[in-house]
Amino acid sequence: MPSEPTDRAPRIGLLNEKPLHAALKRWAAEDGDRFEVPVGRYVADIVRGDQVIEIQTGSTSVLKRKLSSLLGYRSVRLLLPLPARKTVRMLDEDGKEIRSRRSPKRASLIDAFDELIPLRAFLGDPNLSIDLVLIHEEEIRRRRPARRGRRDWRVEERRLVEVFDCVSLHHPADYLAFVPCSLPEPFSTADLAAAIACPRATARKIAYVLREVGVLVPVGKRGNAILYERGFGQEGSAAR
Repeated sequence: MPSEPTDRAPRIGLLNEKPLHAALKRWAAEDGDRFEVPVGRYVADIVRGDQVIEIQTGSTSVLKRKLSSLLGYRSVRLLLPLPARKTVRMLDEDGKEIRSRRSPKRASLIDAFDELIPLRAFLGDPNLSIDLVLIHEEEIRRRRPARRGRRDWRVEERRLVEVFDCVSLHHPADYLAFVPCSLPEPFSTADLAAAIACPRATARKIAYVLREVGVLVPVGKRGNAILYERGFGQEGSAAR
């Protein structure tokens, strides 16, 4: 296996760590873990033996260079939180709570595909595993001073309230759990959308990622719709 590159200084540290990121790090931690460890050109959130554990609470597109480097000589476990429940707390300009409410938006596992698309080149790598972490998130919004007679709000921070579940994607066949076993082949993204009760656009994202991973194979067309068949057995560990 290639040796670790050590030619540059670490790029990130603890100064800008946000509450949600820090809480998920504590949740994932085990005895003996090391935190904020320089690994080659980068800094790893957690190092456990030879494994790097990364927590990504924002866009995954910023991880492409880091993963490209680390996966050459390390196994990487990537945690992606999904707010299955969100409570919004509204604060005034002085930090006093005005009100709180439950957000009507609830993320599910299939919402992770928005963040899996930028990582599609790495998803079949045996050194990469992804944990989809369903959480209750608290979003803190603070009112800004009035500007031009209008007030607006900014998200001040995000906090972890509870972890509901964690689903791991390691082997390419794990991704096939997003395609119901009962869905007959060949099928289109319209068929997939109907089977899992999601918008057609979401089904297209799922099919795109699974095609990149190699577990869905295009086999023809029905009109303008691409038809797919499974490329692996139907076993997998993910659940909807």
